[in-house]
Amino acid sequence: MSTNSSKKHLITAALPYANGPIHIGHLAGAYLPADIYVRYLRLKGEKPLFICGSDEHGAAITLRAKKENKTPQQIVDEYHTLNKKAFEDFGITFDIFHRTSSQLHHKTAQDFFLDLDKKGAFEVKKSEQFYDEDYKQFLADRYITGTCPKCNKEGAYGDQCESCGSSLNPTELINPKSTLSGKPPVLKETTHWYLPMQNEENWLREWIEMGTLEGKKHHDPKSWRKPVVGQCKSWIDGGLQSRAMTRDLDWGVKVPLKEGDGKVLYVWLDAPIGYISATKAWAEENDEKWEDYWQNEETELIHFIGKDNIVFHCIIFPILLKKHGEFNLPVNVPANEFLNLEGKKISTSRNWAVWLHEFMEDMPDKNDVLRYALCSIAPETKDSEFTWQDFQARNNSELVAIYGNFVNRSVVLTHKYFNGKVPALKQFPHEYQSVVDQMKSHIDSCTQKLENKQFREAQNEAIAIARLGNKFLAETEPWKLIKTDEEQVAKILNLSLQIAANAAIALFPFLPESSRSLLKMLGLEHVSWSDLASVDLIKGGSKIAEAEHLFSKIEDAEIQKQIDKLQAKAEPQNKVEVDESKIEPIKKTIEFDDFLKLDIRIGTIKAAEKMPKSNKMLKLQIDLGNEERTILSGIAKNYSPEDLVGEQVQVVVNLAPRKMMGVLSEGMVLMAESSDETLALLSPNKKVSEGSKVS
Repeated sequence: MSTNSSKKHLITAALPYANGPIHIGHLAGAYLPADIYVRYLRLKGEKPLFICGSDEHGAAITLRAKKENKTPQQIVDEYHTLNKKAFEDFGITFDIFHRTSSQLHHKTAQDFFLDLDKKGAFEVKKSEQFYDEDYKQFLADRYITGTCPKCNKEGAYGDQCESCGSSLNPTELINPKSTLSGKPPVLKETTHWYLPMQNEENWLREWIEMGTLEGKKHHDPKSWRKPVVGQCKSWIDGGLQSRAMTRDLDWGVKVPLKEGDGKVLYVWLDAPIGYISATKAWAEENDEKWEDYWQNEETELIHFIGKDNIVFHCIIFPILLKKHGEFNLPVNVPANEFLNLEGKKISTSRNWAVWLHEFMEDMPDKNDVLRYALCSIAPETKDSEFTWQDFQARNNSELVAIYGNFVNRSVVLTHKYFNGKVPALKQFPHEYQSVVDQMKSHIDSCTQKLENKQFREAQNEAIAIARLGNKFLAETEPWKLIKTDEEQVAKILNLSLQIAANAAIALFPFLPESSRSLLKMLGLEHVSWSDLASVDLIKGGSKIAEAEHLFSKIEDAEIQKQIDKLQAKAEPQNKVEVDESKIEPIKKTIEFDDFLKLDIRIGTIKAAEKMPKSNKMLKLQIDLGNEERTILSGIAKNYSPEDLVGEQVQVVVNLAPRKMMGVLSEGMVLMAESSDETLALLSPNKKVSEGSKVS
């Protein structure tokens, strides 16, 4: 392998919260894409440092501890151990999986806080915060629930609405209640250390939009995903505000000041510093310098996260790092959207999830299949959905019927016709140059997609190599030629084995277990990404092993068992009682000809932005196939602009244009409105071409 690159890579994956197990949504959102990228870098001969660990502080852990009558330490010990083993068994190749309850982390976080405090990064302010009079304590954000002011869904927490993903302050909640007593809390004065984020807006905007930092090029802004940039711009455009960096809580990193008695660091100051303390722990174990990864401009820092963590990794943590003044800022934050499950949002509280450790118990030989299925539907730019039937279809129709079939045929025929020895060729079979050219094209595209962190498309290009090989064998039919043209069969099987070797290398970041098995089968051990596109990977005359199936068919009964298990374990959704007095009566009957006057088309939202001086209106740019239109829609309370880009909607296109707020609106987006005035998009259940007629 080549190791000529001087650039270092520090790759972090979001610290999983140690109050529950890992599910496939977590895996698809952060850990699988990070692992794919790290494996790719290692195959290139580079030595990325892959950092993760358990996030073990915060109110949610104390809530679970109270619920289960345990200490917070017992809770985090249980889930840290469970999740660490699940990652190891699944093959996520962290260099270290640390934890924020360690003494090293507490000292690192406290030192970081003290350094910021000495540099005047904080404002110490008194404020009124919610207090539970029954329990005689201030309430951390997660101890408060209420109705979200952004989407009007009940059950939002004081720091975030899990329904729409909005970051919140507790005082923004409608009808707040304490999760301890169940009663409305009162406001009581307390003192906290605040980070005045509004003072950082100018450089943040330049850094995110232009990729410049202190007048120098820092990163390529075009390499950042649009939803990430969109969410950051929305926050900055809305005006950043001071946020408290401490909390009144007894579980966490203690504020290291005399006047901070009874307070801990806010979890979103504490947790990201876990990346730094984990790096320190790894460096101590490996006789390395942690500063080479955090304070060396030659090191590229990349955070892999889910979209609910964008604001913390792209705004709050970068502000903290820059205020400290000695740390690198990330060059990319490839955040993924959410993965849904069987038509519903994954919900840990309702047990609507596929837990990673349980999956491996039920399907111990299907790690690569899950990796393949999740990467195939990776929610890179919009939410996607996992279904057990799709999982089965991808295994049976793609991995077994195409990749596995191609490899098995190539190896079996080599043993049958040439006693398991790779046919030696006098010269390259130029009649098959077009096949080799196609393989090289897929490899080049796969490499480019990996560099761009487009893992879904990269995997498509890698598996296309196996598709190419399978098609090549099917078209040349060596089993028919063997009696009349053994020399041609030798050419076909040699090239087939070379294609199989290329597929194994290209698919290694995605499917490491099956790639390792195939490379061993072909007698290849030490390979690198630079070996790709070679048609001389396996030397003529070398012996290959007997064929082994890389994948096995998944039967319907096995899938039904998983569906039944999911349904049985999930807690039932709360039945919604409908107040019939709030249901609008059906309007007066119209004639069919009246309905025909409406021209409703499917359009795709290309851009969305808030209208100035309006908390209701969004300005949408909608592609209708043969034209784009500007349409104003009063949905800002239910949708943020970045959530809408890429969504398909129903548009009344023959509505007379109307000027509103100085903008000409050229149509109407159809929405469903519930009795509580919540709005929802009406979208086709599968993607259709823009301009398709609704009838």
